[in-house]
Amino acid sequence: MANYSDKSYHEQIKIKNIEKLRKLEAELPPYCHVFFRGISDNTGNRTKVAYAYDLQIFFKFVNEHIVDSPYPSIKDIPLSVIGEIEKFDIESYLEYLSWYEGPDGTTHTNDERGKSRKLSALRSFYSYLYESELLKSNPASIVHMPKLHEKNIIRLEPDEVARLLDVIENGSESESGHQKKFHARTMQRDLALITLLLGTGIRVSECVGLDIKDIDFDNGAIRIVRKGGNEAKVYFGEEVEEALTNYLDERMGIIALPGNENALFLSIQNKRITVRAVENLVKKYASQVTTLKKITPHKLRSTYGTELYKESGDIYLVASVLGHKDVNTTRKHYASMNDEQKRKAADMVKLRKS
Repeated sequence: MANYSDKSYHEQIKIKNIEKLRKLEAELPPYCHVFFRGISDNTGNRTKVAYAYDLQIFFKFVNEHIVDSPYPSIKDIPLSVIGEIEKFDIESYLEYLSWYEGPDGTTHTNDERGKSRKLSALRSFYSYLYESELLKSNPASIVHMPKLHEKNIIRLEPDEVARLLDVIENGSESESGHQKKFHARTMQRDLALITLLLGTGIRVSECVGLDIKDIDFDNGAIRIVRKGGNEAKVYFGEEVEEALTNYLDERMGIIALPGNENALFLSIQNKRITVRAVENLVKKYASQVTTLKKITPHKLRSTYGTELYKESGDIYLVASVLGHKDVNTTRKHYASMNDEQKRKAADMVKLRKS
């Protein structure tokens, strides 16, 4: 396996996604390579990998349910078969996605959001081949997107945030002796990490990708790499500064494994902490605060976005800080907070003075 320890974290992720895509492309028909090459200028590697997974499922469906005689593998499905697919076939595919069996025998399900993502991948695929005049029709473009039901924003209330930070700082009374030792070893890191997520609203992927040099205490800011590879500066307040300062005193005394020397947050093995590890520690601490909410790093981001919108009432500010390219994405998630103001308005106007 190739060693990329001389590369930055984000360069390593980019290379790994390129490797994943090449491996997936090798299992897909040759014309898929034409598609991925054609969309490279405006589509990130992570998105292309997701498209490749989704196309595998589609070709599997075509081979098992559309063609009269299955091909030896999905790689052998000719472009002519894809050109004969009709609107009804794609609608059948969406129905198939509700429950299907994967190549390894495991079963998979998709709700309307999962189906929408897979239809989006198919629309991009057909659109490119149609616009490139490799196909004579584009049936995916006339298939309606599944109706998405609104989801409630799951977030922590201010008192729950305070309790969460208290649990991280002080531990739990139910901890065993071994657990207390482990907690003492990771407390400063965990407190700094979760305080940073709650105090800036950055994504977990942006958090684990931070290097020590990305912290600018003089200006109270961190440099992060957003989705798509764009750099951004995010500012933090006094509580985040204090947590980061305390952790850095400890971090500078840790000798990281080769290739991880620059990483801000380290695992117990002294490697850069992973997204999965952050998800697990958020789950561990949050479960001691609330059992009714499934709290993830993304829910901490929602908590920050909600509080920022409550305080500022500025949806454009929230969109900018969270790194949303389209303010409508932000509005869809946070504009419902206006309901609280609407309720207050009900009692503001008096029709008859007492």
